[in-house]
Amino acid sequence: MDVVISKGRVPIRVTDERWFHIVENHDDLAGYYDQVLETVEDPDFILQGYGGALIASKALGRRKYLMVVYRELGRNDGFVITAYFTSQVSRRAIRWRKGQPWRKP
Repeated sequence: MDVVISKGRVPIRVTDERWFHIVENHDDLAGYYDQVLETVEDPDFILQGYGGALIASKALGRRKYLMVVYRELGRNDGFVITAYFTSQVSRRAIRWRKGQPWRKP
């Protein structure tokens, strides 16, 4: 299990079980473990997800984004739910951009 600190200064865990589940369902993410951790810790922007989840996003090239869905359970705990690649990002849902001060959504 690895832990990274989100922009909200919350420790976010990535368990071995969760990583196996992510790669099992998104085999294109195999080999991107470090980038998933980095995306939570240092995203380009954060979107509001469903049910209180947040989605950290990092551009990996022209029109290729790594999206990591995670939840902050409080000030001291959080976890990664899933991750995936996409070529489009809904700009309407952006809650934070790199270079801005963090405000809890």
